[in-house]
Amino acid sequence: MSKARAIIADFQHGSLEVEQEILKDVAVVEALDVHNESELWGRVEDADCIMVYHTLKVTRATIERLTNCKLIVRCGVGYDNVDHAFARTRGIPVANVPDYGTEEVADSAIGLMLALTRGINFHNNFLRPADADWRFHHVAPLYRLRGRTFAVLGLGRIGTAAATRAKALGMDVTFYDPYKPDGYDKALGVRRIESFDEFLAQAFVLSCHCPLTPETHHIINAASIEKMPRGSYLINTARGNVVDVMAIPDAIASGRLAGAGIDVLPQEPPPADHPLIVAWRNPNHPASTRVILNAHNAFYSVEGLRDMRVKGAQACLRALTGQPLRNVVN
Repeated sequence: MSKARAIIADFQHGSLEVEQEILKDVAVVEALDVHNESELWGRVEDADCIMVYHTLKVTRATIERLTNCKLIVRCGVGYDNVDHAFARTRGIPVANVPDYGTEEVADSAIGLMLALTRGINFHNNFLRPADADWRFHHVAPLYRLRGRTFAVLGLGRIGTAAATRAKALGMDVTFYDPYKPDGYDKALGVRRIESFDEFLAQAFVLSCHCPLTPETHHIINAASIEKMPRGSYLINTARGNVVDVMAIPDAIASGRLAGAGIDVLPQEPPPADHPLIVAWRNPNHPASTRVILNAHNAFYSVEGLRDMRVKGAQACLRALTGQPLRNVVN
């Protein structure tokens, strides 16, 4: 009996020993390493399972071509880049890997916060010129974190991990998540805020940890930033379109935001003429020292990446051997 085909669509290439070790008895593993969805066509139609990372969209145009697919695995937490609703109509389960990088993303959110609120990023950039005035005064004012409000938007696994880290720093942790059952705040020792506007108004640091849905698309925008305290900070390690990043340069220039740490962008890599990128690269714009941009790397560690690969391959193994599926999102 011939082996099944397990396809890795994007991101992962080179040695596939992690996936092959798990699937060796049931499937041949192949990495396509494509960068555009159309490159999948003609190569995935008979795939028995497909592993997808975050660099590629898998839409109806691809899913309707699949003739034998038993599972699409989004090897990551967010699954907005897979048309899971249409996949459901075709009888194809879509699963994610929700627990591979919880520690890494939470650590990154706190790291971005500390780099901004303690003036670390600002001073590192300000002092680089040889004639820089070597004094702390330029970063003033900075405020003690203990007792300040760390506001978590979306109290899932990663939001919870970030909340516990902020609590360890002595911060007053609040959260807004209308889908979280009652009592979770009491178990964690954090404050639930029912009103989104009140949540924004109290946020010294706003850290985004919600999934991208029609409801959360641009939930943080110019109007919502205006409701935050003057001199507050914005962190996004969730999904790029949770924040309307077009609003950030003006918010930084006006002082409404004292800083922003952005790990994810709507388009990656971003176009060079994007207003945020232009402001960030302009040494005369305050965004150059008060905005930190990362290349969607908050999830990464050697251990975290291996977890992602192992868990993605294990999901395929369950589908190919008739075991109950886990973490199905559709």
